[in-house]
Amino acid sequence: MPAFQVAVKWGKEKYDVEANTDEAPLVFKSQLFALTGVQPERQKVMFKGKTLADDSWGALGGVLKKGDLLMMMGSADAVPTAPTGKTKFLEDMTDAQAAAAMDIPAGLKNLGNTCYMNATLQCLKTVPELTEALKSASGHIAAASGGAPEERATGISAAVRDLYSMMDRASGRDSQEVIPLIMLQVMHMVFPQFSSKDDHGHLQQQDANECWTELMRMFQLKIAARPTASNMQGDAAAASSFHGSSIITQYFGGRFDVTLKNKESAEEPAQSSKEDFLQLSCFLSQEVKYLQSGLKAKLVEEITKNSPHLGRDAKYEKSALIARLPAYLSIQMVRFFYKEKDQVNAKILKDVKFPLVLDVYELCTPELQKKLLPMRELMKDEDERKMERLKAQKAGEESSDELVKTEHPFSFPDDVGSNNSGFYELQAVLTHKGRSSNSGHYVGWVRRSGDQWCMCDDDVIRPVTSEDVLKLSGGGDWHCAYVLLYGPKKLVTEKAKASSNGTNGNALAAAEEKMQS
Repeated sequence: MPAFQVAVKWGKEKYDVEANTDEAPLVFKSQLFALTGVQPERQKVMFKGKTLADDSWGALGGVLKKGDLLMMMGSADAVPTAPTGKTKFLEDMTDAQAAAAMDIPAGLKNLGNTCYMNATLQCLKTVPELTEALKSASGHIAAASGGAPEERATGISAAVRDLYSMMDRASGRDSQEVIPLIMLQVMHMVFPQFSSKDDHGHLQQQDANECWTELMRMFQLKIAARPTASNMQGDAAAASSFHGSSIITQYFGGRFDVTLKNKESAEEPAQSSKEDFLQLSCFLSQEVKYLQSGLKAKLVEEITKNSPHLGRDAKYEKSALIARLPAYLSIQMVRFFYKEKDQVNAKILKDVKFPLVLDVYELCTPELQKKLLPMRELMKDEDERKMERLKAQKAGEESSDELVKTEHPFSFPDDVGSNNSGFYELQAVLTHKGRSSNSGHYVGWVRRSGDQWCMCDDDVIRPVTSEDVLKLSGGGDWHCAYVLLYGPKKLVTEKAKASSNGTNGNALAAAEEKMQS
């Protein structure tokens, strides 16, 4: 039976909802969850005296038709009750109880090889600017069925917005599992390549990085950028125009300065150009043992192209340096290559170490390096002050003055969404376990705070540490880092309340003036 529209009355509200009795009733209830915030297990949906079950439409399947009005009862939030048992300690709790007590994020149920989507969404949710922008994004998921790219972008953005809202409401509860049925349906409408099935009718595994890049492409079309400083001139105006109208380009977009030199003709002048990127690639050659060396090796490569000067194909050296650093740096570890013999995307299991704090200063143009220096010097000075305070504490000489903490902007004043230091902190890792991109299992690892992380294995969420995350560098059949998401390292200064206008404040003001100029 094809899908049809029915109305559902909940209290004083009335909603138009799509029903399809060929699908599980849980799909219908998940739509109601997205609209009302009432968890499916707490919904009581009735029609003509009959109640809708979770696993079967039952008698309702034969009588329900287009335009019918159903009634729903259930509250969006559970009524608080007094404690009925003795206090439980963390070590005595189950995984679910510990997750609720520690405010661990909600998990996403695997709907059949959908771990690639779940892991991607968990990682992207760690970017506060993106989640806040999604909250204010207009539109409805129904737009996903439209033909225009802008309509599909509206639909998928609305689906992610609604899913994140459901996850926020579920976080901290004893039962933290969210069923992303609507999200998956919209994904299949917007990206039909992800709906492919095997000979048995089961959904096939998909490439998580492809899911990542496709979602970013859609967000880029839909979600507006944050405003930058006005009345800018020269380089400042160029920086502002770079990110245009998209928050994705603004916070994830970087730019290369590229030079192309003909290796076979010294007379041919070098060519200069600019290339934009939303993601860097680290190719895992035999020599690469560390992320930084893999990124650096990619900046100089040999290509073959037609030479107008020689009138034939010639070898060129293509060199690139980063001219604009985004606040969030997405890096793909290029672990898969097409194995023609087996017709599969085979996996490179090589161990390549990645740091918790990444410094990309050496990958930048001299002009950008000069702009990064003031904030880098301030970070170095603050690190030295913290070390001095730590030594004083150990020696029993710590000051009794109250310390005031101040978090400083991580972007240049004239370029919101940029990185003004060249330092990044790891905040999410998307891993793959298996031997090909179209099989195996994907998991998201997200930083909560400090050394505390969470392993988001679909609906199973477990606390882990930075030490556990660093073991994801590869080298065997364990989870291997596939996509790394670095966020800006933030400068947080501490100074005595009594001297809030002291030399440290003056140094910061001078540094900010340098960055502005």
